[in-house]
Amino acid sequence: MNVINSILINKISKLGTDVSFPNSKRNYCTFNEKRTSFIVNEKERALPYLNVFLKSANTEEQVLDGLQILDKMLDKGVKGIDKMYPVLSKFNDVTSPNVQVMLAGIYRKTLVPDAFGPLNKMLLRQTFMPNSPYFDPTEEIGGAIMEYLKNQSNINKVLVS
Repeated sequence: MNVINSILINKISKLGTDVSFPNSKRNYCTFNEKRTSFIVNEKERALPYLNVFLKSANTEEQVLDGLQILDKMLDKGVKGIDKMYPVLSKFNDVTSPNVQVMLAGIYRKTLVPDAFGPLNKMLLRQTFMPNSPYFDPTEEIGGAIMEYLKNQSNINKVLVS
């Protein structure tokens, strides 16, 4: 194992520390940006390690930290995150609005077909049992659903023409 992989594994093992939740003065989570940047910049090389980490993540902080890194990787064009749906789907029924918003953002960018149903379930749960005093998760979840519908509409237009 080379030095970069050792450093990468070490940084991923520390995910979940330095996470701050939304509060009355800030409606979003904060993370260790230096560690996040390092992992994001490792691109596809980091995905197998993140996959293993998320399989065993058992705190909201760990899950959020892993998901926010995947979200930033998607913004940078990292390929293969859609293949991680089997691991990500284990968080579909988590009631945390923070986790739901992160998942919705990832699903919005990957458009994995299997995520459409869970997004609808999240939206219904947040509509009838809202549980975030600091932000409205339905905005991101609904936006992800709209992206799926828009994408499906575009596919249908191509098929018809």
